[in-house]
Amino acid sequence: MSRNHPYLGLPDYQFWKNEPGILDPGAFDPVTRTSFNLDQGDAIVTAGSCFAQHVAKHLTRNGFGVLVTEAAHPIISEEVAAEYHYGMFSARYGNLYTARQLRQLLLRAYGEFTPQETAWRNPRGEWLDPFRPQIQPGGFASEAELLADRRQHLAAVRAAIEGLTVFVFTLGLTEAWEDKRDGAVLPLAPGVVGGEFSAETFGFHNFDVAETADDLRFSLDFIRARNPRAKFIITVSPVPLNATAVDRHVFVSTTYSKAVLRVAAEQVCAALPLCDYFPSFEIITSPYARGAYYAADCRAVTETGVRHVMGVFLRHYAGGGSGERRQIRPSKARAETQAHLASVEDVVEVLCDEERITN
Repeated sequence: MSRNHPYLGLPDYQFWKNEPGILDPGAFDPVTRTSFNLDQGDAIVTAGSCFAQHVAKHLTRNGFGVLVTEAAHPIISEEVAAEYHYGMFSARYGNLYTARQLRQLLLRAYGEFTPQETAWRNPRGEWLDPFRPQIQPGGFASEAELLADRRQHLAAVRAAIEGLTVFVFTLGLTEAWEDKRDGAVLPLAPGVVGGEFSAETFGFHNFDVAETADDLRFSLDFIRARNPRAKFIITVSPVPLNATAVDRHVFVSTTYSKAVLRVAAEQVCAALPLCDYFPSFEIITSPYARGAYYAADCRAVTETGVRHVMGVFLRHYAGGGSGERRQIRPSKARAETQAHLASVEDVVEVLCDEERITN
C-alpha cells in the first residue's frame, strides 16, 4: 500500500515531537524565516508596551543602531537621564499599550489630531501629561512647561519616523480608557496617578481583532507613507494584564487580550511586505520553558527569558544570513539547569504605567 500523505517530507519544525526545546528549553527557537536582516547601519526605532524596552537595550548592547531622537541634555548625568526615561524608547513616549495609542501618537505628531484632554494634576499638585503620565518624575512645574515639553516630544516622534529604517512595535493590551469627547485613548485611567475620573467623560473600551488590525495597519501605512524604506517587526508582549476592568478573572482577560493581539499581528504582517511577526510571546509562554521565564509574581519576565528572546532575535535578524532557519543541536537537559532556571528572579526594571493600577 502506498504511504503518501501531505505531511511527508515536511521540515522538523512543523512537528511538535521534533522540537529540541522538549529536552532543552534554551534550544527552543520558533523562528523559521525572516523577510530581511538587520545590519549595524540600520536606524532602529522601538515602541510599544513595557516589554518593548528590552529590545532597544539588547540591540544597543550588541552594537546595533537604536535611533534616539529625544535625548537628555548633555550636562545631565546618565543616572538622572534614565530616571526621566530618556533613551528607554527612541522618543520619550512611554508605554504605547494599544495599537490605537500608536495611531493617535502618529496623528498628534503630524498635527492631524489634537486631544481635548491636555493636562492632569496629581494629588501633590504636580502637572502630568495624560498621554505620558509617568514620564516625568515629580511632574512638570507648570502647564506651560508640560506643553513645551510635549511640542519637543512630538517633534522627536516625527524625527524618529522619518529617520528610521526598522520599526519594532510590541502590542501589549486591548483594554483601554478613552475620552468620549474625541476618542483619545489614554495609557492609564484618569484618577490612577492623576486627573479626575468622570464616567460622563471617560469610558472603557476593549479592542477587538478588527479594530486592532485596522489601527496597526493604519499606523504602519502612515509610517511608510512618510518613510518608504521602513521595515517592520511586530511582537506581542508576554506580560499578563496587571488588572482588568471586565468583571471576570484577570487571567481570562489576559488570554482574550493576547489572542486578539496575536491574530491582529498575524493578519497585518501577512498583508504587508517587509513586515515580520517575531514570536517573543511564544518563547516566554511556551510549555517548553516550563514557567521558568516568569518571576515569583507569575507576571514579570526574568532576565533569563529576555536573553532567550533576544538571542533568537539576534540569531535570525543579525546573523547576516538569508533569513532562513538554522538548525540548532539540542544539548542534553540537566537537572541542575532546570533548578537554576526555576529559581531565577532577576527581573529587568522597566517603565510600566499599568503597574500603578490597584484596588
